[in-house]
Amino acid sequence: MVEYNYIKSLHLIFVITWFAGLFYIVRLFVYQIEASQKPSPDKEIIGEQLKLMARRLWFIISWPSMILATGFAVWLLVLRPFYISDAWMQVKLGFVVLLIIYHIKCHLIFKDLQRDKVTYSSNFMRIFNEGATIILFAVVFLVILKNAINWIYGTIGLILFAVIIMLGFKLYKRIREK
Repeated sequence: MVEYNYIKSLHLIFVITWFAGLFYIVRLFVYQIEASQKPSPDKEIIGEQLKLMARRLWFIISWPSMILATGFAVWLLVLRPFYISDAWMQVKLGFVVLLIIYHIKCHLIFKDLQRDKVTYSSNFMRIFNEGATIILFAVVFLVILKNAINWIYGTIGLILFAVIIMLGFKLYKRIREK
């Protein structure tokens, strides 16, 4: 039991740092995209600094945190394999797969921006940043509520949460443009 709690604590710590890295890297993407539209020499000076910050964040915090969070999660499932048959765990693992896909997409965007290839707008990146937020909410509620959650209400709630985030983004965009 003691070993399980230590591994669970380490898993949670690295999940938190992984999410912190994902939240911040996409903000850096927003700043990099906006810096690419500035006139010289600001474009080059700010762009190089943001690339350095993104590189350090991505390879020193985000990737190691993802690997460690996943490693400790596997260890937890080895210690308690019966959890894998619980519906809440299966749904949670589905969201974890989505999070890993999100992480890989961030890596592809990171590589493009490191080569000064801008494919997306800063507004798209602001919306994209909410993907990790939605996954975080879903996973936390699943883990805390487990079987107590009504799946239909939970799904509707998650969709409403996503709609509220998008409406908030549109409002923020209007305020910024004024």
